[in-house]
Amino acid sequence: MNVIAYDPYIAQSRFEALRVQEITSLESLLEQSNILTLHTPLTDETTGMISKREIARLPQQAIVVNMARGGIVDEKALLDALNSKHLLGAVIDAYEKEPLVADHPLRTTPNVLLTPHIGASTMEAQRNVAVDVCIAVRDALLSGELSRSINVADVGGQWADVEPALTLARRAAAVGRAILATQGMRVVQRIDVRSGSALTAAKSALLASAARGLLEGTVEQERLNLINARAVAENRGIDLSTTETPAHDNPYSVEVRLSGGMQEIAIAGTAQPGASARLTRIGAFHVDVQPRDTLLILTNNDVPGVIGRVGTLLGEAGVNIAEYHQARLAQGGQALAAVSVDGDVSEAIRESLLRLPDVSSAAVVCFHQG
Repeated sequence: MNVIAYDPYIAQSRFEALRVQEITSLESLLEQSNILTLHTPLTDETTGMISKREIARLPQQAIVVNMARGGIVDEKALLDALNSKHLLGAVIDAYEKEPLVADHPLRTTPNVLLTPHIGASTMEAQRNVAVDVCIAVRDALLSGELSRSINVADVGGQWADVEPALTLARRAAAVGRAILATQGMRVVQRIDVRSGSALTAAKSALLASAARGLLEGTVEQERLNLINARAVAENRGIDLSTTETPAHDNPYSVEVRLSGGMQEIAIAGTAQPGASARLTRIGAFHVDVQPRDTLLILTNNDVPGVIGRVGTLLGEAGVNIAEYHQARLAQGGQALAAVSVDGDVSEAIRESLLRLPDVSSAAVVCFHQG
């Protein structure tokens, strides 16, 4: 049979992985369905979702199957359609009131198959669900394996292989946001993520991770995650997009481009499976630094003594430097330093850095864990 499906909360890649044709509206799905099956929780949005108007959209002699929850299908409308012969039949496993009363008309309506809503209550089903949930939680917490989550975008392979890329996208967005803030821009209007060929299938997840990195610290932290970050960003009016990269680029490259008004910045890096993510470009400057713990981004004049003064100030403040990468566009021009440090860098230290001779700007990025 030709299987079609509608679900506005599931990523397109999930439909493709299951070889199911995605339909973009419930109305369109109804008009094409000879057998309509329902598999959704009962919520305010889904209560009465299939009522008289929706049943009328089904082709003549269609069959309705509700194996989900009672209340999703309007039972009176269903009975009317069965009695008028608009529907050929129905299969019902869940009812508006359970157990189904003895004199309910569904019990005596021809071409209706009724089954008791007890499958999930058997000992075997309860045991299997408990085991599956424990395995899913274990894998998510220990290895970041989220393939059992239906509302997380597919990544086209093992989550462990793309985890460095997800981390890179998230932290690149955080770096870009911090740099734009030092330039006076507080509102990002657009996020664009570009990725190498090995990460093409994961581009939706990478975009979600970048949105998360942009928004962290600006929304309630415990409520922001890989599942809802895109929706939160879109609700704030942020445009989200992905762009293909040229074939000759690093297959594990990731670039996050943030823009708003007349300002734009691109942060790029590489994320090989099993290796730590590394930033390779900040704006026009080529760097090589691991975005870990806390990262300082400084711009300064390319003159002697700046690196020494920055190192001395941080050392006297008790801040340990893990990596220090200095880049410049031309001798004697503007330079950028990406300094990875252990622990926190206070606002007082950042202000002290700004007071150093030839230092133009200083951004502090503290990377959120988890």
